[in-house]
Amino acid sequence: LRGELLRGRWVGTMPGVQRLAAEFSVNCKTAETTLQALENEGLLVGQGPGRRRKIVLPEGHTPLALRVALLVSDAPARGADYMIELGHRLEAAGHVPFFADKTLRDLGMDVRRVARYVKKTGADAWIVSAASRDVLQWFVEYEKPAFALFGRRSTLPIAAVGPDHVQAGRLLVRRLVALGHQRIVILTQKARRIPEPGQSERAQLEEMQAHGLQTGSYNIPDWDDTPEGFHRLLDELFRVTPPTALIIDEPLLFHAAKNHLARHGILAPDQVSLFCTDPDPTFAWCRPTIAHLHWDSRPVVRQVLRWVDNVAKGKDDQRQTLTKIEFVEGGTVGPVAESGSLEVGESGESGESGESGSQGSGVRDQEQP
Repeated sequence: LRGELLRGRWVGTMPGVQRLAAEFSVNCKTAETTLQALENEGLLVGQGPGRRRKIVLPEGHTPLALRVALLVSDAPARGADYMIELGHRLEAAGHVPFFADKTLRDLGMDVRRVARYVKKTGADAWIVSAASRDVLQWFVEYEKPAFALFGRRSTLPIAAVGPDHVQAGRLLVRRLVALGHQRIVILTQKARRIPEPGQSERAQLEEMQAHGLQTGSYNIPDWDDTPEGFHRLLDELFRVTPPTALIIDEPLLFHAAKNHLARHGILAPDQVSLFCTDPDPTFAWCRPTIAHLHWDSRPVVRQVLRWVDNVAKGKDDQRQTLTKIEFVEGGTVGPVAESGSLEVGESGESGESGESGSQGSGVRDQEQP
Protein backbone atom coordinates (compact mmCIF):
# COMPACT_ATOMS: atom_id res chain seq x y z
CA LEU A 1 0.00 0.00 0.00
CA ARG A 2 2.89 2.34 0.82
CA GLY A 3 4.53 1.65 -2.54
CA GLU A 4 1.33 2.30 -4.48
CA LEU A 5 0.80 5.52 -2.56
CA LEU A 6 4.33 6.81 -3.33
CA ARG A 7 3.95 5.85 -6.99
CA GLY A 8 0.94 8.13 -7.17
CA ARG A 9 -1.85 5.61 -7.52
CA TRP A 10 -3.99 7.86 -5.31
CA VAL A 11 -3.92 11.64 -5.25
CA GLY A 12 -5.16 13.99 -2.53
CA THR A 13 -6.97 11.49 -0.32
CA MET A 14 -6.92 7.74 0.24
CA PRO A 15 -9.90 5.49 -0.53
CA GLY A 16 -11.93 4.31 2.46
CA VAL A 17 -11.39 1.16 4.48
CA GLN A 18 -14.09 -0.92 2.79
CA ARG A 19 -12.89 -0.14 -0.70
CA LEU A 20 -9.25 -0.95 0.12
CA ALA A 21 -10.29 -4.16 1.87
CA ALA A 22 -12.21 -5.31 -1.20
CA GLU A 23 -9.46 -4.25 -3.63
CA PHE A 24 -6.64 -6.02 -1.73
CA SER A 25 -8.75 -9.00 -0.60
CA VAL A 26 -8.25 -8.42 3.14
CA ASN A 27 -10.69 -7.82 5.96
CA CYS A 28 -11.62 -4.32 7.09
CA LYS A 29 -9.66 -4.65 10.35
CA THR A 30 -6.45 -5.34 8.42
CA ALA A 31 -7.08 -2.41 6.07
CA GLU A 32 -7.72 -0.06 9.02
CA THR A 33 -4.57 -1.23 10.81
CA THR A 34 -2.53 -0.62 7.65
CA LEU A 35 -3.91 2.89 7.25
CA GLN A 36 -3.16 3.63 10.90
CA ALA A 37 0.44 2.51 10.30
CA LEU A 38 0.75 4.86 7.32
CA GLU A 39 -0.64 7.65 9.52
CA ASN A 40 2.07 6.91 12.09
CA GLU A 41 4.67 7.19 9.29
CA GLY A 42 3.33 10.62 8.37
CA LEU A 43 2.16 9.62 4.89
CA LEU A 44 -1.50 10.02 5.84
CA VAL A 45 -3.37 12.47 8.05
CA GLY A 46 -6.75 11.60 9.55
CA GLN A 47 -9.54 14.14 8.94
CA GLY A 48 -12.17 12.85 11.33
CA PRO A 49 -14.70 10.00 11.42
CA GLY A 50 -16.25 9.15 8.06
CA ARG A 51 -13.78 11.27 6.07
CA ARG A 52 -10.97 10.01 3.85
CA ARG A 53 -7.41 10.36 5.08
CA LYS A 54 -5.34 13.09 3.47
CA ILE A 55 -2.19 12.05 1.60
CA VAL A 56 1.00 13.89 2.66
CA LEU A 57 3.98 12.92 0.49
CA PRO A 58 7.54 13.27 1.84
CA GLU A 59 9.37 16.58 1.45
CA GLY A 60 11.19 16.69 -1.87
CA HIS A 61 9.04 13.97 -3.38
CA THR A 62 8.96 14.44 -7.16
CA PRO A 63 5.53 15.67 -8.31
CA LEU A 64 3.73 13.24 -10.55
CA ALA A 65 2.58 13.75 -14.10
CA LEU A 66 -1.20 13.61 -13.92
CA ARG A 67 -3.77 12.61 -16.49
CA VAL A 68 -6.13 15.56 -16.28
CA ALA A 69 -9.58 15.17 -17.81
CA LEU A 70 -11.39 18.29 -19.05
CA LEU A 71 -15.15 17.77 -18.84
CA VAL A 72 -16.82 20.73 -20.53
CA SER A 73 -20.43 21.85 -20.78
CA ASP A 74 -20.80 21.45 -24.56
CA ALA A 75 -18.72 20.87 -27.68
CA PRO A 76 -18.13 24.58 -28.51
CA ALA A 77 -16.49 25.05 -25.08
CA ARG A 78 -13.57 22.87 -26.19
CA GLY A 79 -12.61 25.59 -28.65
CA ALA A 80 -12.67 28.43 -26.11
CA ASP A 81 -9.38 30.32 -25.97
CA TYR A 82 -8.92 29.73 -22.24
CA MET A 83 -9.49 25.97 -22.60
CA ILE A 84 -6.89 25.75 -25.38
CA GLU A 85 -4.41 27.79 -23.33
CA LEU A 86 -5.08 25.66 -20.26
CA GLY A 87 -4.33 22.50 -22.22
CA HIS A 88 -1.04 23.91 -23.53
CA ARG A 89 0.03 25.11 -20.08
CA LEU A 90 -0.75 21.75 -18.48
CA GLU A 91 1.31 19.97 -21.13
CA ALA A 92 4.19 22.39 -20.57
CA ALA A 93 4.05 21.52 -16.85
CA GLY A 94 4.51 17.84 -17.72
CA HIS A 95 0.92 16.68 -17.30
CA VAL A 96 -1.33 14.87 -19.78
CA PRO A 97 -4.53 16.86 -20.31
CA PHE A 98 -7.30 15.51 -22.51
CA PHE A 99 -10.87 16.46 -23.33
CA ALA A 100 -13.44 13.91 -22.20
CA ASP A 101 -15.13 12.51 -25.31
CA LYS A 102 -18.52 13.25 -23.73
CA THR A 103 -19.75 16.67 -22.62
CA LEU A 104 -22.13 17.50 -19.78
CA ARG A 105 -24.75 18.26 -22.41
CA ASP A 106 -24.16 14.82 -23.98
CA LEU A 107 -24.71 13.30 -20.54
CA GLY A 108 -27.83 15.38 -19.95
CA MET A 109 -26.24 16.94 -16.83
CA ASP A 110 -27.55 13.76 -15.19
CA VAL A 111 -25.61 12.75 -12.05
CA ARG A 112 -25.94 9.01 -12.60
CA ARG A 113 -24.81 9.21 -16.21
CA VAL A 114 -21.92 11.50 -15.29
CA ALA A 115 -20.88 9.13 -12.49
CA ARG A 116 -20.88 6.08 -14.76
CA TYR A 117 -18.87 7.90 -17.41
CA VAL A 118 -16.30 9.36 -15.00
CA LYS A 119 -15.69 6.05 -13.22
CA LYS A 120 -14.82 4.29 -16.48
CA THR A 121 -12.54 7.11 -17.70
CA GLY A 122 -8.89 6.83 -16.70
CA ALA A 123 -8.00 10.17 -15.14
CA ASP A 124 -6.09 11.27 -12.03
CA ALA A 125 -7.90 14.59 -11.73
CA TRP A 126 -10.94 16.29 -13.26
CA ILE A 127 -11.58 19.86 -14.34
CA VAL A 128 -15.34 20.27 -14.67
CA SER A 129 -16.69 23.29 -16.53
CA ALA A 130 -20.08 24.94 -15.94
CA ALA A 131 -21.60 22.02 -14.05
CA SER A 132 -24.83 21.92 -12.07
CA ARG A 133 -24.74 21.84 -8.28
CA ASP A 134 -25.80 18.19 -8.17
CA VAL A 135 -22.97 17.17 -10.51
CA LEU A 136 -20.40 19.14 -8.50
CA GLN A 137 -21.71 17.64 -5.26
CA TRP A 138 -21.05 14.20 -6.72
CA PHE A 139 -17.47 15.19 -7.61
CA VAL A 140 -16.96 16.43 -4.03
CA GLU A 141 -17.68 12.90 -2.82
CA TYR A 142 -15.75 11.14 -5.60
CA GLU A 143 -12.34 9.69 -4.76
CA LYS A 144 -10.48 11.58 -7.49
CA PRO A 145 -9.79 15.31 -7.01
CA ALA A 146 -11.89 17.71 -9.04
CA PHE A 147 -11.84 21.41 -9.84
CA ALA A 148 -14.97 23.46 -10.62
CA LEU A 149 -14.38 25.81 -13.52
CA PHE A 150 -17.40 28.12 -13.21
CA GLY A 151 -20.65 26.27 -12.47
CA ARG A 152 -22.81 26.29 -9.33
CA ARG A 153 -19.97 25.79 -6.87
CA SER A 154 -20.82 28.27 -4.11
CA THR A 155 -20.48 26.83 -0.54
CA LEU A 156 -19.36 23.41 -1.81
CA PRO A 157 -15.99 22.12 -0.50
CA ILE A 158 -14.35 22.03 -3.92
CA ALA A 159 -11.57 24.07 -5.52
CA ALA A 160 -13.04 26.54 -7.99
CA VAL A 161 -12.60 29.72 -9.98
CA GLY A 162 -14.90 31.97 -11.97
CA PRO A 163 -15.82 35.58 -12.68
CA ASP A 164 -17.85 37.54 -10.13
CA HIS A 165 -21.15 37.50 -12.02
CA VAL A 166 -23.18 38.43 -8.92
CA GLN A 167 -22.11 42.06 -8.59
CA ALA A 168 -21.86 42.47 -12.35
CA GLY A 169 -25.43 41.19 -12.73
CA ARG A 170 -26.71 43.75 -10.25
CA LEU A 171 -24.97 46.57 -12.12
CA LEU A 172 -26.44 45.31 -15.39
CA VAL A 173 -30.01 45.38 -14.07
CA ARG A 174 -29.49 48.90 -12.68
CA ARG A 175 -28.29 50.04 -16.09
CA LEU A 176 -31.30 48.52 -17.85
CA VAL A 177 -33.74 50.04 -15.38
CA ALA A 178 -32.06 53.44 -15.83
CA LEU A 179 -32.75 53.09 -19.57
CA GLY A 180 -36.44 52.55 -18.85
CA HIS A 181 -36.60 48.75 -19.05
CA GLN A 182 -39.23 47.05 -16.90
CA ARG A 183 -39.86 43.79 -18.78
CA ILE A 184 -36.48 42.13 -18.30
CA VAL A 185 -36.13 38.41 -19.03
CA ILE A 186 -33.17 36.16 -18.11
CA LEU A 187 -32.47 33.30 -20.55
CA THR A 188 -30.17 30.69 -19.04
CA GLN A 189 -29.39 26.99 -19.25
CA LYS A 190 -31.28 24.48 -17.10
CA ALA A 191 -28.31 23.99 -14.76
CA ARG A 192 -28.55 27.68 -13.77
CA ARG A 193 -32.31 27.78 -13.13
CA ILE A 194 -33.18 24.31 -11.75
CA PRO A 195 -34.00 23.46 -8.98
CA GLU A 196 -33.75 27.19 -8.22
CA PRO A 197 -31.93 30.13 -9.87
CA GLY A 198 -28.19 30.34 -9.35
CA GLN A 199 -26.49 33.09 -7.34
CA SER A 200 -26.02 35.49 -10.24
CA GLU A 201 -29.58 34.95 -11.50
CA ARG A 202 -30.97 35.50 -7.98
CA ALA A 203 -28.96 38.70 -7.70
CA GLN A 204 -30.46 39.99 -10.95
CA LEU A 205 -34.01 39.15 -9.81
CA GLU A 206 -33.39 40.77 -6.42
CA GLU A 207 -32.12 43.91 -8.14
CA MET A 208 -35.28 44.04 -10.25
CA GLN A 209 -37.36 43.78 -7.08
CA ALA A 210 -35.29 46.50 -5.42
CA HIS A 211 -36.36 48.81 -8.26
CA GLY A 212 -40.03 48.01 -7.77
CA LEU A 213 -40.36 45.41 -10.53
CA GLN A 214 -42.41 42.33 -9.68
CA THR A 215 -40.70 39.11 -10.74
CA GLY A 216 -41.85 35.60 -11.49
CA SER A 217 -41.61 32.82 -14.04
CA TYR A 218 -41.84 35.39 -16.83
CA ASN A 219 -38.48 36.83 -15.82
CA ILE A 220 -36.59 33.51 -15.77
CA PRO A 221 -38.70 31.11 -17.85
CA ASP A 222 -38.28 27.36 -17.99
CA TRP A 223 -37.74 25.76 -21.38
CA ASP A 224 -36.72 22.51 -23.01
CA ASP A 225 -32.91 22.68 -23.31
CA THR A 226 -32.81 21.97 -27.03
CA PRO A 227 -32.49 24.32 -30.03
CA GLU A 228 -36.15 23.72 -30.84
CA GLY A 229 -37.18 24.41 -27.25
CA PHE A 230 -35.21 27.65 -27.19
CA HIS A 231 -36.81 28.95 -30.37
CA ARG A 232 -40.28 27.99 -29.11
CA LEU A 233 -39.56 29.95 -25.95
CA LEU A 234 -38.63 33.05 -27.94
CA ASP A 235 -41.84 32.79 -29.98
CA GLU A 236 -43.91 32.53 -26.79
CA LEU A 237 -42.13 35.43 -25.09
CA PHE A 238 -42.73 37.83 -27.96
CA ARG A 239 -46.27 36.67 -28.72
CA VAL A 240 -48.06 37.99 -25.62
CA THR A 241 -46.04 40.41 -23.50
CA PRO A 242 -42.75 41.04 -25.32
CA PRO A 243 -39.69 41.72 -23.16
CA THR A 244 -37.88 45.00 -23.65
CA ALA A 245 -34.54 43.45 -22.60
CA LEU A 246 -33.05 39.96 -22.65
CA ILE A 247 -30.13 38.96 -20.41
CA ILE A 248 -28.68 35.89 -22.11
CA ASP A 249 -26.46 33.38 -20.34
CA GLU A 250 -23.83 32.48 -22.93
CA PRO A 251 -22.66 33.36 -26.46
CA LEU A 252 -24.23 30.29 -28.07
CA LEU A 253 -27.67 31.25 -26.80
CA PHE A 254 -27.05 34.92 -27.52
CA HIS A 255 -26.35 34.36 -31.23
CA ALA A 256 -29.31 31.98 -31.51
CA ALA A 257 -31.66 34.56 -29.94
CA LYS A 258 -30.31 37.50 -31.95
CA ASN A 259 -30.66 35.62 -35.25
CA HIS A 260 -34.14 34.30 -34.39
CA LEU A 261 -35.46 37.73 -33.51
CA ALA A 262 -33.85 39.38 -36.54
CA ARG A 263 -35.66 36.91 -38.82
CA HIS A 264 -38.91 38.30 -37.37
CA GLY A 265 -37.82 41.91 -37.79
CA ILE A 266 -37.04 42.43 -34.10
CA LEU A 267 -33.68 44.19 -34.00
CA ALA A 268 -31.36 45.27 -31.18
CA PRO A 269 -31.39 47.83 -29.77
CA ASP A 270 -34.35 49.42 -31.63
CA GLN A 271 -37.05 46.94 -30.56
CA VAL A 272 -35.29 44.99 -27.81
CA SER A 273 -32.05 45.26 -25.83
CA LEU A 274 -29.81 42.19 -25.83
CA PHE A 275 -27.02 41.52 -23.33
CA CYS A 276 -24.72 38.49 -22.97
CA THR A 277 -23.25 37.59 -19.58
CA ASP A 278 -20.06 36.12 -21.06
CA PRO A 279 -17.47 37.26 -23.62
CA ASP A 280 -16.88 35.71 -27.03
CA PRO A 281 -14.24 36.44 -29.72
CA THR A 282 -16.98 36.75 -32.36
CA PHE A 283 -18.48 39.78 -30.61
CA ALA A 284 -15.73 42.06 -31.92
CA TRP A 285 -16.84 41.24 -35.49
CA CYS A 286 -20.51 42.07 -34.94
CA ARG A 287 -22.26 45.32 -35.85
CA PRO A 288 -23.75 46.69 -33.77
CA THR A 289 -21.17 45.68 -31.19
CA ILE A 290 -22.43 43.23 -28.57
CA ALA A 291 -23.16 44.38 -25.03
CA HIS A 292 -21.61 41.83 -22.67
CA LEU A 293 -19.64 41.08 -19.52
CA HIS A 294 -15.93 40.64 -20.14
CA TRP A 295 -13.44 38.86 -17.90
CA ASP A 296 -9.73 38.14 -18.23
CA SER A 297 -9.12 34.40 -18.66
CA ARG A 298 -5.47 34.52 -17.55
CA PRO A 299 -6.17 34.53 -13.76
CA VAL A 300 -8.59 31.66 -14.34
CA VAL A 301 -5.96 29.57 -16.12
CA ARG A 302 -3.33 30.38 -13.46
CA GLN A 303 -5.66 29.27 -10.66
CA VAL A 304 -6.32 25.92 -12.35
CA LEU A 305 -2.59 25.36 -12.92
CA ARG A 306 -1.82 26.05 -9.24
CA TRP A 307 -4.48 23.56 -8.21
CA VAL A 308 -3.13 20.81 -10.51
CA ASP A 309 0.39 21.47 -9.17
CA ASN A 310 -0.85 21.12 -5.60
CA VAL A 311 -2.71 17.92 -6.40
CA ALA A 312 0.44 16.47 -8.01
CA LYS A 313 2.31 17.26 -4.78
CA GLY A 314 -0.34 15.54 -2.69
CA LYS A 315 -1.73 18.76 -1.21
CA ASP A 316 -5.40 19.25 -0.47
CA ASP A 317 -6.47 22.49 -2.17
CA GLN A 318 -10.09 23.64 -1.94
CA ARG A 319 -9.61 27.36 -2.55
CA GLN A 320 -12.36 29.19 -4.41
CA THR A 321 -11.54 32.41 -6.24
CA LEU A 322 -13.63 35.09 -7.93
CA THR A 323 -12.03 37.06 -10.75
CA LYS A 324 -12.78 40.62 -11.85
CA ILE A 325 -15.39 41.30 -14.50
CA GLU A 326 -15.99 44.31 -16.75
CA PHE A 327 -19.24 45.74 -18.11
CA VAL A 328 -18.98 46.34 -21.89
CA GLU A 329 -21.95 48.45 -22.96
CA GLY A 330 -21.90 47.63 -26.68
CA GLY A 331 -24.48 48.60 -29.27
CA THR A 332 -27.19 46.04 -28.56
CA VAL A 333 -28.47 47.84 -25.43
CA GLY A 334 -30.44 51.07 -25.57
CA PRO A 335 -33.45 52.92 -24.17
CA VAL A 336 -36.91 51.37 -24.37
CA ALA A 337 -38.58 52.19 -27.68
CA GLU A 338 -41.46 54.68 -27.32
CA SER A 339 -43.61 52.94 -29.96
CA GLY A 340 -45.72 49.86 -29.34
CA SER A 341 -43.87 46.65 -28.64
CA LEU A 342 -43.48 44.00 -31.31
CA GLU A 343 -44.81 40.49 -31.23
CA VAL A 344 -44.08 37.35 -33.21
CA GLY A 345 -47.28 35.87 -34.65
CA GLU A 346 -48.06 32.35 -35.72
CA SER A 347 -47.00 33.16 -39.24
CA GLY A 348 -43.59 34.32 -38.05
CA GLU A 349 -44.25 37.94 -39.11
CA SER A 350 -43.73 40.76 -36.63
CA GLY A 351 -46.57 43.15 -35.83
CA GLU A 352 -47.70 45.83 -33.41
CA SER A 353 -48.81 44.65 -29.98
CA GLY A 354 -51.65 46.22 -28.08
CA GLU A 355 -49.69 45.94 -24.82
CA SER A 356 -48.47 49.19 -23.31
CA GLY A 357 -44.80 49.86 -22.68
CA SER A 358 -45.15 49.63 -18.88
CA GLN A 359 -45.15 46.48 -16.82
CA GLY A 360 -48.60 45.31 -15.76
CA SER A 361 -50.14 42.37 -14.00
CA GLY A 362 -50.06 40.35 -17.22
CA VAL A 363 -46.28 40.11 -16.96
CA ARG A 364 -46.05 38.50 -13.55
CA ASP A 365 -49.11 36.32 -14.15
CA GLN A 366 -47.93 34.91 -17.46
CA GLU A 367 -47.51 31.14 -17.36
CA GLN A 368 -44.18 29.54 -18.13
CA PRO A 369 -43.84 28.49 -21.78
